[in-house]
Amino acid sequence: MDVIGFDPFISVDTAWNLSRNVQRAMTIEELFAESDYITVHVPLTDDTKGMFNQETFSIMKPGVHILNFSRGELVNENDMQAALESGKVGKFITDFPNENVLKMKNVVPIPHLGASTLESEENCAIMAARQLKNFLETGNIKNSVNFPNTSLPYTGNRRVATFHENVPNMVGQITLAVSSFNLNIADMVNRSRGGYAYTIIDIDGEVNGDIIPALEEQIKQIEGIVTTRII
Repeated sequence: MDVIGFDPFISVDTAWNLSRNVQRAMTIEELFAESDYITVHVPLTDDTKGMFNQETFSIMKPGVHILNFSRGELVNENDMQAALESGKVGKFITDFPNENVLKMKNVVPIPHLGASTLESEENCAIMAARQLKNFLETGNIKNSVNFPNTSLPYTGNRRVATFHENVPNMVGQITLAVSSFNLNIADMVNRSRGGYAYTIIDIDGEVNGDIIPALEEQIKQIEGIVTTRII
């Protein structure tokens, strides 16, 4: 296939991982007009609810195939039924079947398992293992359910990784504990999610291993510290 993509919120990291053969559509209307198969991967918001409707179907090619693996509410079901009856939509593949959709012709229902291909299950397992390994080795956090994404390039020097309450002067107390051991801070990052935060501090130069337990214990004594690890 010739692949066309549209994403107004694409990140730089995601863009780097795309094949150079993927063409960029400048608007979603352009994508609708040029595509024979449209696969949907968007969140359900006030702006996207019912985005597949009579108006958007009119832009598409006759016989277009639409694959929805995001949310059922993205589709206006009455308009979809009419488009299937007229042949404007050739096939509707949906991960969100209900009694109404199951009665429509040319619908391929999937029982909410659209993401569970062999390839995706394998890739998810590899990704989870790599991210856990990265956390254990560097303290960096990515794609956690309840921790903020926090990343700092790892240089191999000693690193303090601290999970704590998100309250005023917490970072100041942690850095004061580090400096009390006559250690210089080379770099740091702090990210929060709700009532908690995660701080990574890189220490400059060589560190005497004998002071690591004492530094870790001093940080743990700060009120509001949940856990601390020195890598």
